[in-house]
Amino acid sequence: MTAYDADIHSFLLFLATKKKSLQDVTTKTIHTFFEQCRSRQISHRSNARRVSALKSFFSYLHGRNLISVNPFNNITSPKSALSLPKGLSIEQVNRLLCPPPITTPLLQRNYAMLQLLYSTGLRVTELVTLAVGSCNLTSCFIRVLGKGEKERLIPFGVPAKEAIVTYLDSSRPLILKGRRSNTLFVTNRGKGMTRLRFWQIIKEAARAAGIAEEVSPHSLRHSFATHLLSHGADLRSVQMMLGHSDITTTQIYTHVDEGRLKSIHKKFHPRG
Repeated sequence: MTAYDADIHSFLLFLATKKKSLQDVTTKTIHTFFEQCRSRQISHRSNARRVSALKSFFSYLHGRNLISVNPFNNITSPKSALSLPKGLSIEQVNRLLCPPPITTPLLQRNYAMLQLLYSTGLRVTELVTLAVGSCNLTSCFIRVLGKGEKERLIPFGVPAKEAIVTYLDSSRPLILKGRRSNTLFVTNRGKGMTRLRFWQIIKEAARAAGIAEEVSPHSLRHSFATHLLSHGADLRSVQMMLGHSDITTTQIYTHVDEGRLKSIHKKFHPRG
């Protein structure tokens, strides 16, 4: 059963307990259902999904003349609160980006991917599908085709450049074994990597670095953004590098920890 089916099924069970038919559903019925959902501590995000599923379901019923009135016409989908992604400290990033003690072609590839991910804040899909020609090692820019087919240029630093050059010169040819590929980071099959495989790689690297926290590709994307902002980068520039269409999405990265807030308050407040 899909989440969509489960959402509709839960509403139908609710109607059965109230001995109501689909024709009996009113705005009050809907509000009562979601009050019950909240009392059962169902998350805000799940309830937002349920509204969306039920709106589609009742629109379908009304379109087929199975109900005379669509009670969801005046129900608005709640906006999900933006969740704050978890990032890594600079010390943790430094541990994660230490060169592997034993270098193999695949480990060098993984190291180059991690370096580039932290240096550019790429989405994992953008990273694993990156073309060789999109990486300019002379100017240290990559050209990325992101969400909505929007192209953007992102600079990267010297550590990422050096890791990519080493990978291209000595590791990538050994992985390809004479095969050809337009994808920058290739697997033993001579093809691009899946998102799932890179998730596994970053988790393995985090464990090897002794990082206890859960680490994902987005952890490095988040760290890229927060570390830039904490060192004085402007929000608009970070928005462009991340490829966000709305700057409010970028603003979730502007949080500061409580310790830094206290130190700022103590330093600058006249009665700190």
